[in-house]
This record gives sequence, structure tokens and C-alpha cells, in this order.
Amino acid sequence: MKLHVHEWGDRDAPPVVCLHGVTAFGGRYKQLAEERWTKRFRVIAPDLRGHGRSGWEPPWTFTTHVADVIETIDDLGLEQPDWVGHSFGGRLLLELAARHPERMRRIVLLDPAIHVLPHIAEQVAHAELAEPVWSSIDDYLATRTDAGGMDVERARADLALHVDALPDGRVRRRTSQAAVAAIYGELASEPPSADVLTMPTLLLYAPAYGLVRDEHLDAYGSRAEVIAVDGMHMVMWAAFDDVANAVERFLEDSGAER
Repeated sequence: MKLHVHEWGDRDAPPVVCLHGVTAFGGRYKQLAEERWTKRFRVIAPDLRGHGRSGWEPPWTFTTHVADVIETIDDLGLEQPDWVGHSFGGRLLLELAARHPERMRRIVLLDPAIHVLPHIAEQVAHAELAEPVWSSIDDYLATRTDAGGMDVERARADLALHVDALPDGRVRRRTSQAAVAAIYGELASEPPSADVLTMPTLLLYAPAYGLVRDEHLDAYGSRAEVIAVDGMHMVMWAAFDDVANAVERFLEDSGAER
């Protein structure tokens, strides 16, 4: 499936493809792109299958998500871009590295969901089967337990772009709940070995949230530059400048000229 794409910056600038987390959308990178990254890069962020304005039909497996991403960058004429992935998007980059390392120049993992413990994945998947409807954006924001220490205005502006207004004034997030539940099942599967990281890699994580566990740091940290940031899982809301600076520096300093 060719995915719906959000794009910012000069089309002739070095491309960076950004993958969002489960329940999110490509527009999650809008603030990072417009305020920082488009000074240097062309930023491309698809809505993954089951999210935003891309198709929502199954299957929702890693194999299908990887195929969707490859079809989308092929359509854009991108041979070997740089990559950024947050949460599920980070795990998807590991899956992509296992299958198509030749399509990845450098990668950045933002608090990646390398492996979600099965009992947690089951709990969240069951909860996500409910319709994602709230009375308001602020009501939606109040449910975000992964957003501690966040910049509230950044978070509110971000979430407002990912909902539709219902006739009764409530808002609905643009996600397929069946797809979301299926993705949590995939995240409970064993991740690719750290050996797939044959390209320069930055792993930026939020210790306070605990999604990236010690065993992940031991394994993947030996293959990556590792940076810890304050705040919780939504690092683009809680540590905006730290994330922007780290990614810019890494993509400018690591690797040869294109």
C-alpha cells in the first residue's frame, strides 16, 4: 500500500523518513520539521497503515508495514534515506533493518518499542478496542499517561491535528482500533537481533518511562550511540530541543557525504 505522506522542506535537501508510534500519525513530526529540521533536511512522514489518512485494511503485520514503507519510498524515488522512528516506528525500523538494510543510510530510534512485555501488550490491546472518542482535546490529553513532563501547548497542538470533530462536539482520533490492537500483538513478539544494526544508529530514550529496558541497552547499545533524555515516552513533547539537537547533530556528523 502506498501511504499518505506528510512532507516538509526543500525537495532537493537530504531526505529523512520519519515513522510514528502506534495510535499516532505522520504529522507528529510537524513541529520538529517546521521549527528545526527543514533548515537542513527534507522531512517525510507517512501515516502508517491503520492510522491517519492511509488505508486501514488488514493485515497489520510487521511484514505488511515494512512492505508499505518500501512501496511509499519507492514511489517518492528515495533509494537510501536517513530514518527516524518513535516507539512502534522505532521497532519498525529494526524490522526494516533486518529485511532491507540497503535502504537505510542512518537511523534514529526515539524511545523505541523494541519489545513490549506480553502481559502489558495484552492489557493495552484490550483497552484500545474501545472507540477513541473524547469530549475534547484536553480530555484526550488528560488520558495520556505516557506524556509526563510534557510541553502542554505542543501536545495540544499535535493532538488537534489527529482528530475529527463529531456532530455532538466530541472528537475521534483517526485510527483503526483493530489495527492498533494487532500492532500491540506484533510488539510482543521477539525483536530482531542487534546484529541488524549495520548502519550508524542513534538510540535516544526516556529512562523514566522504562520502555527501553536494561537488556535492550545492553544489546542494542553496543551497536548505537545512546542518549538519555528527561520526561516520559512522548519525547517530542517532553524534550523537544534535546531531540531536535541530537538528531540534527547525529545526521550531520555520522557518515560520509551523499
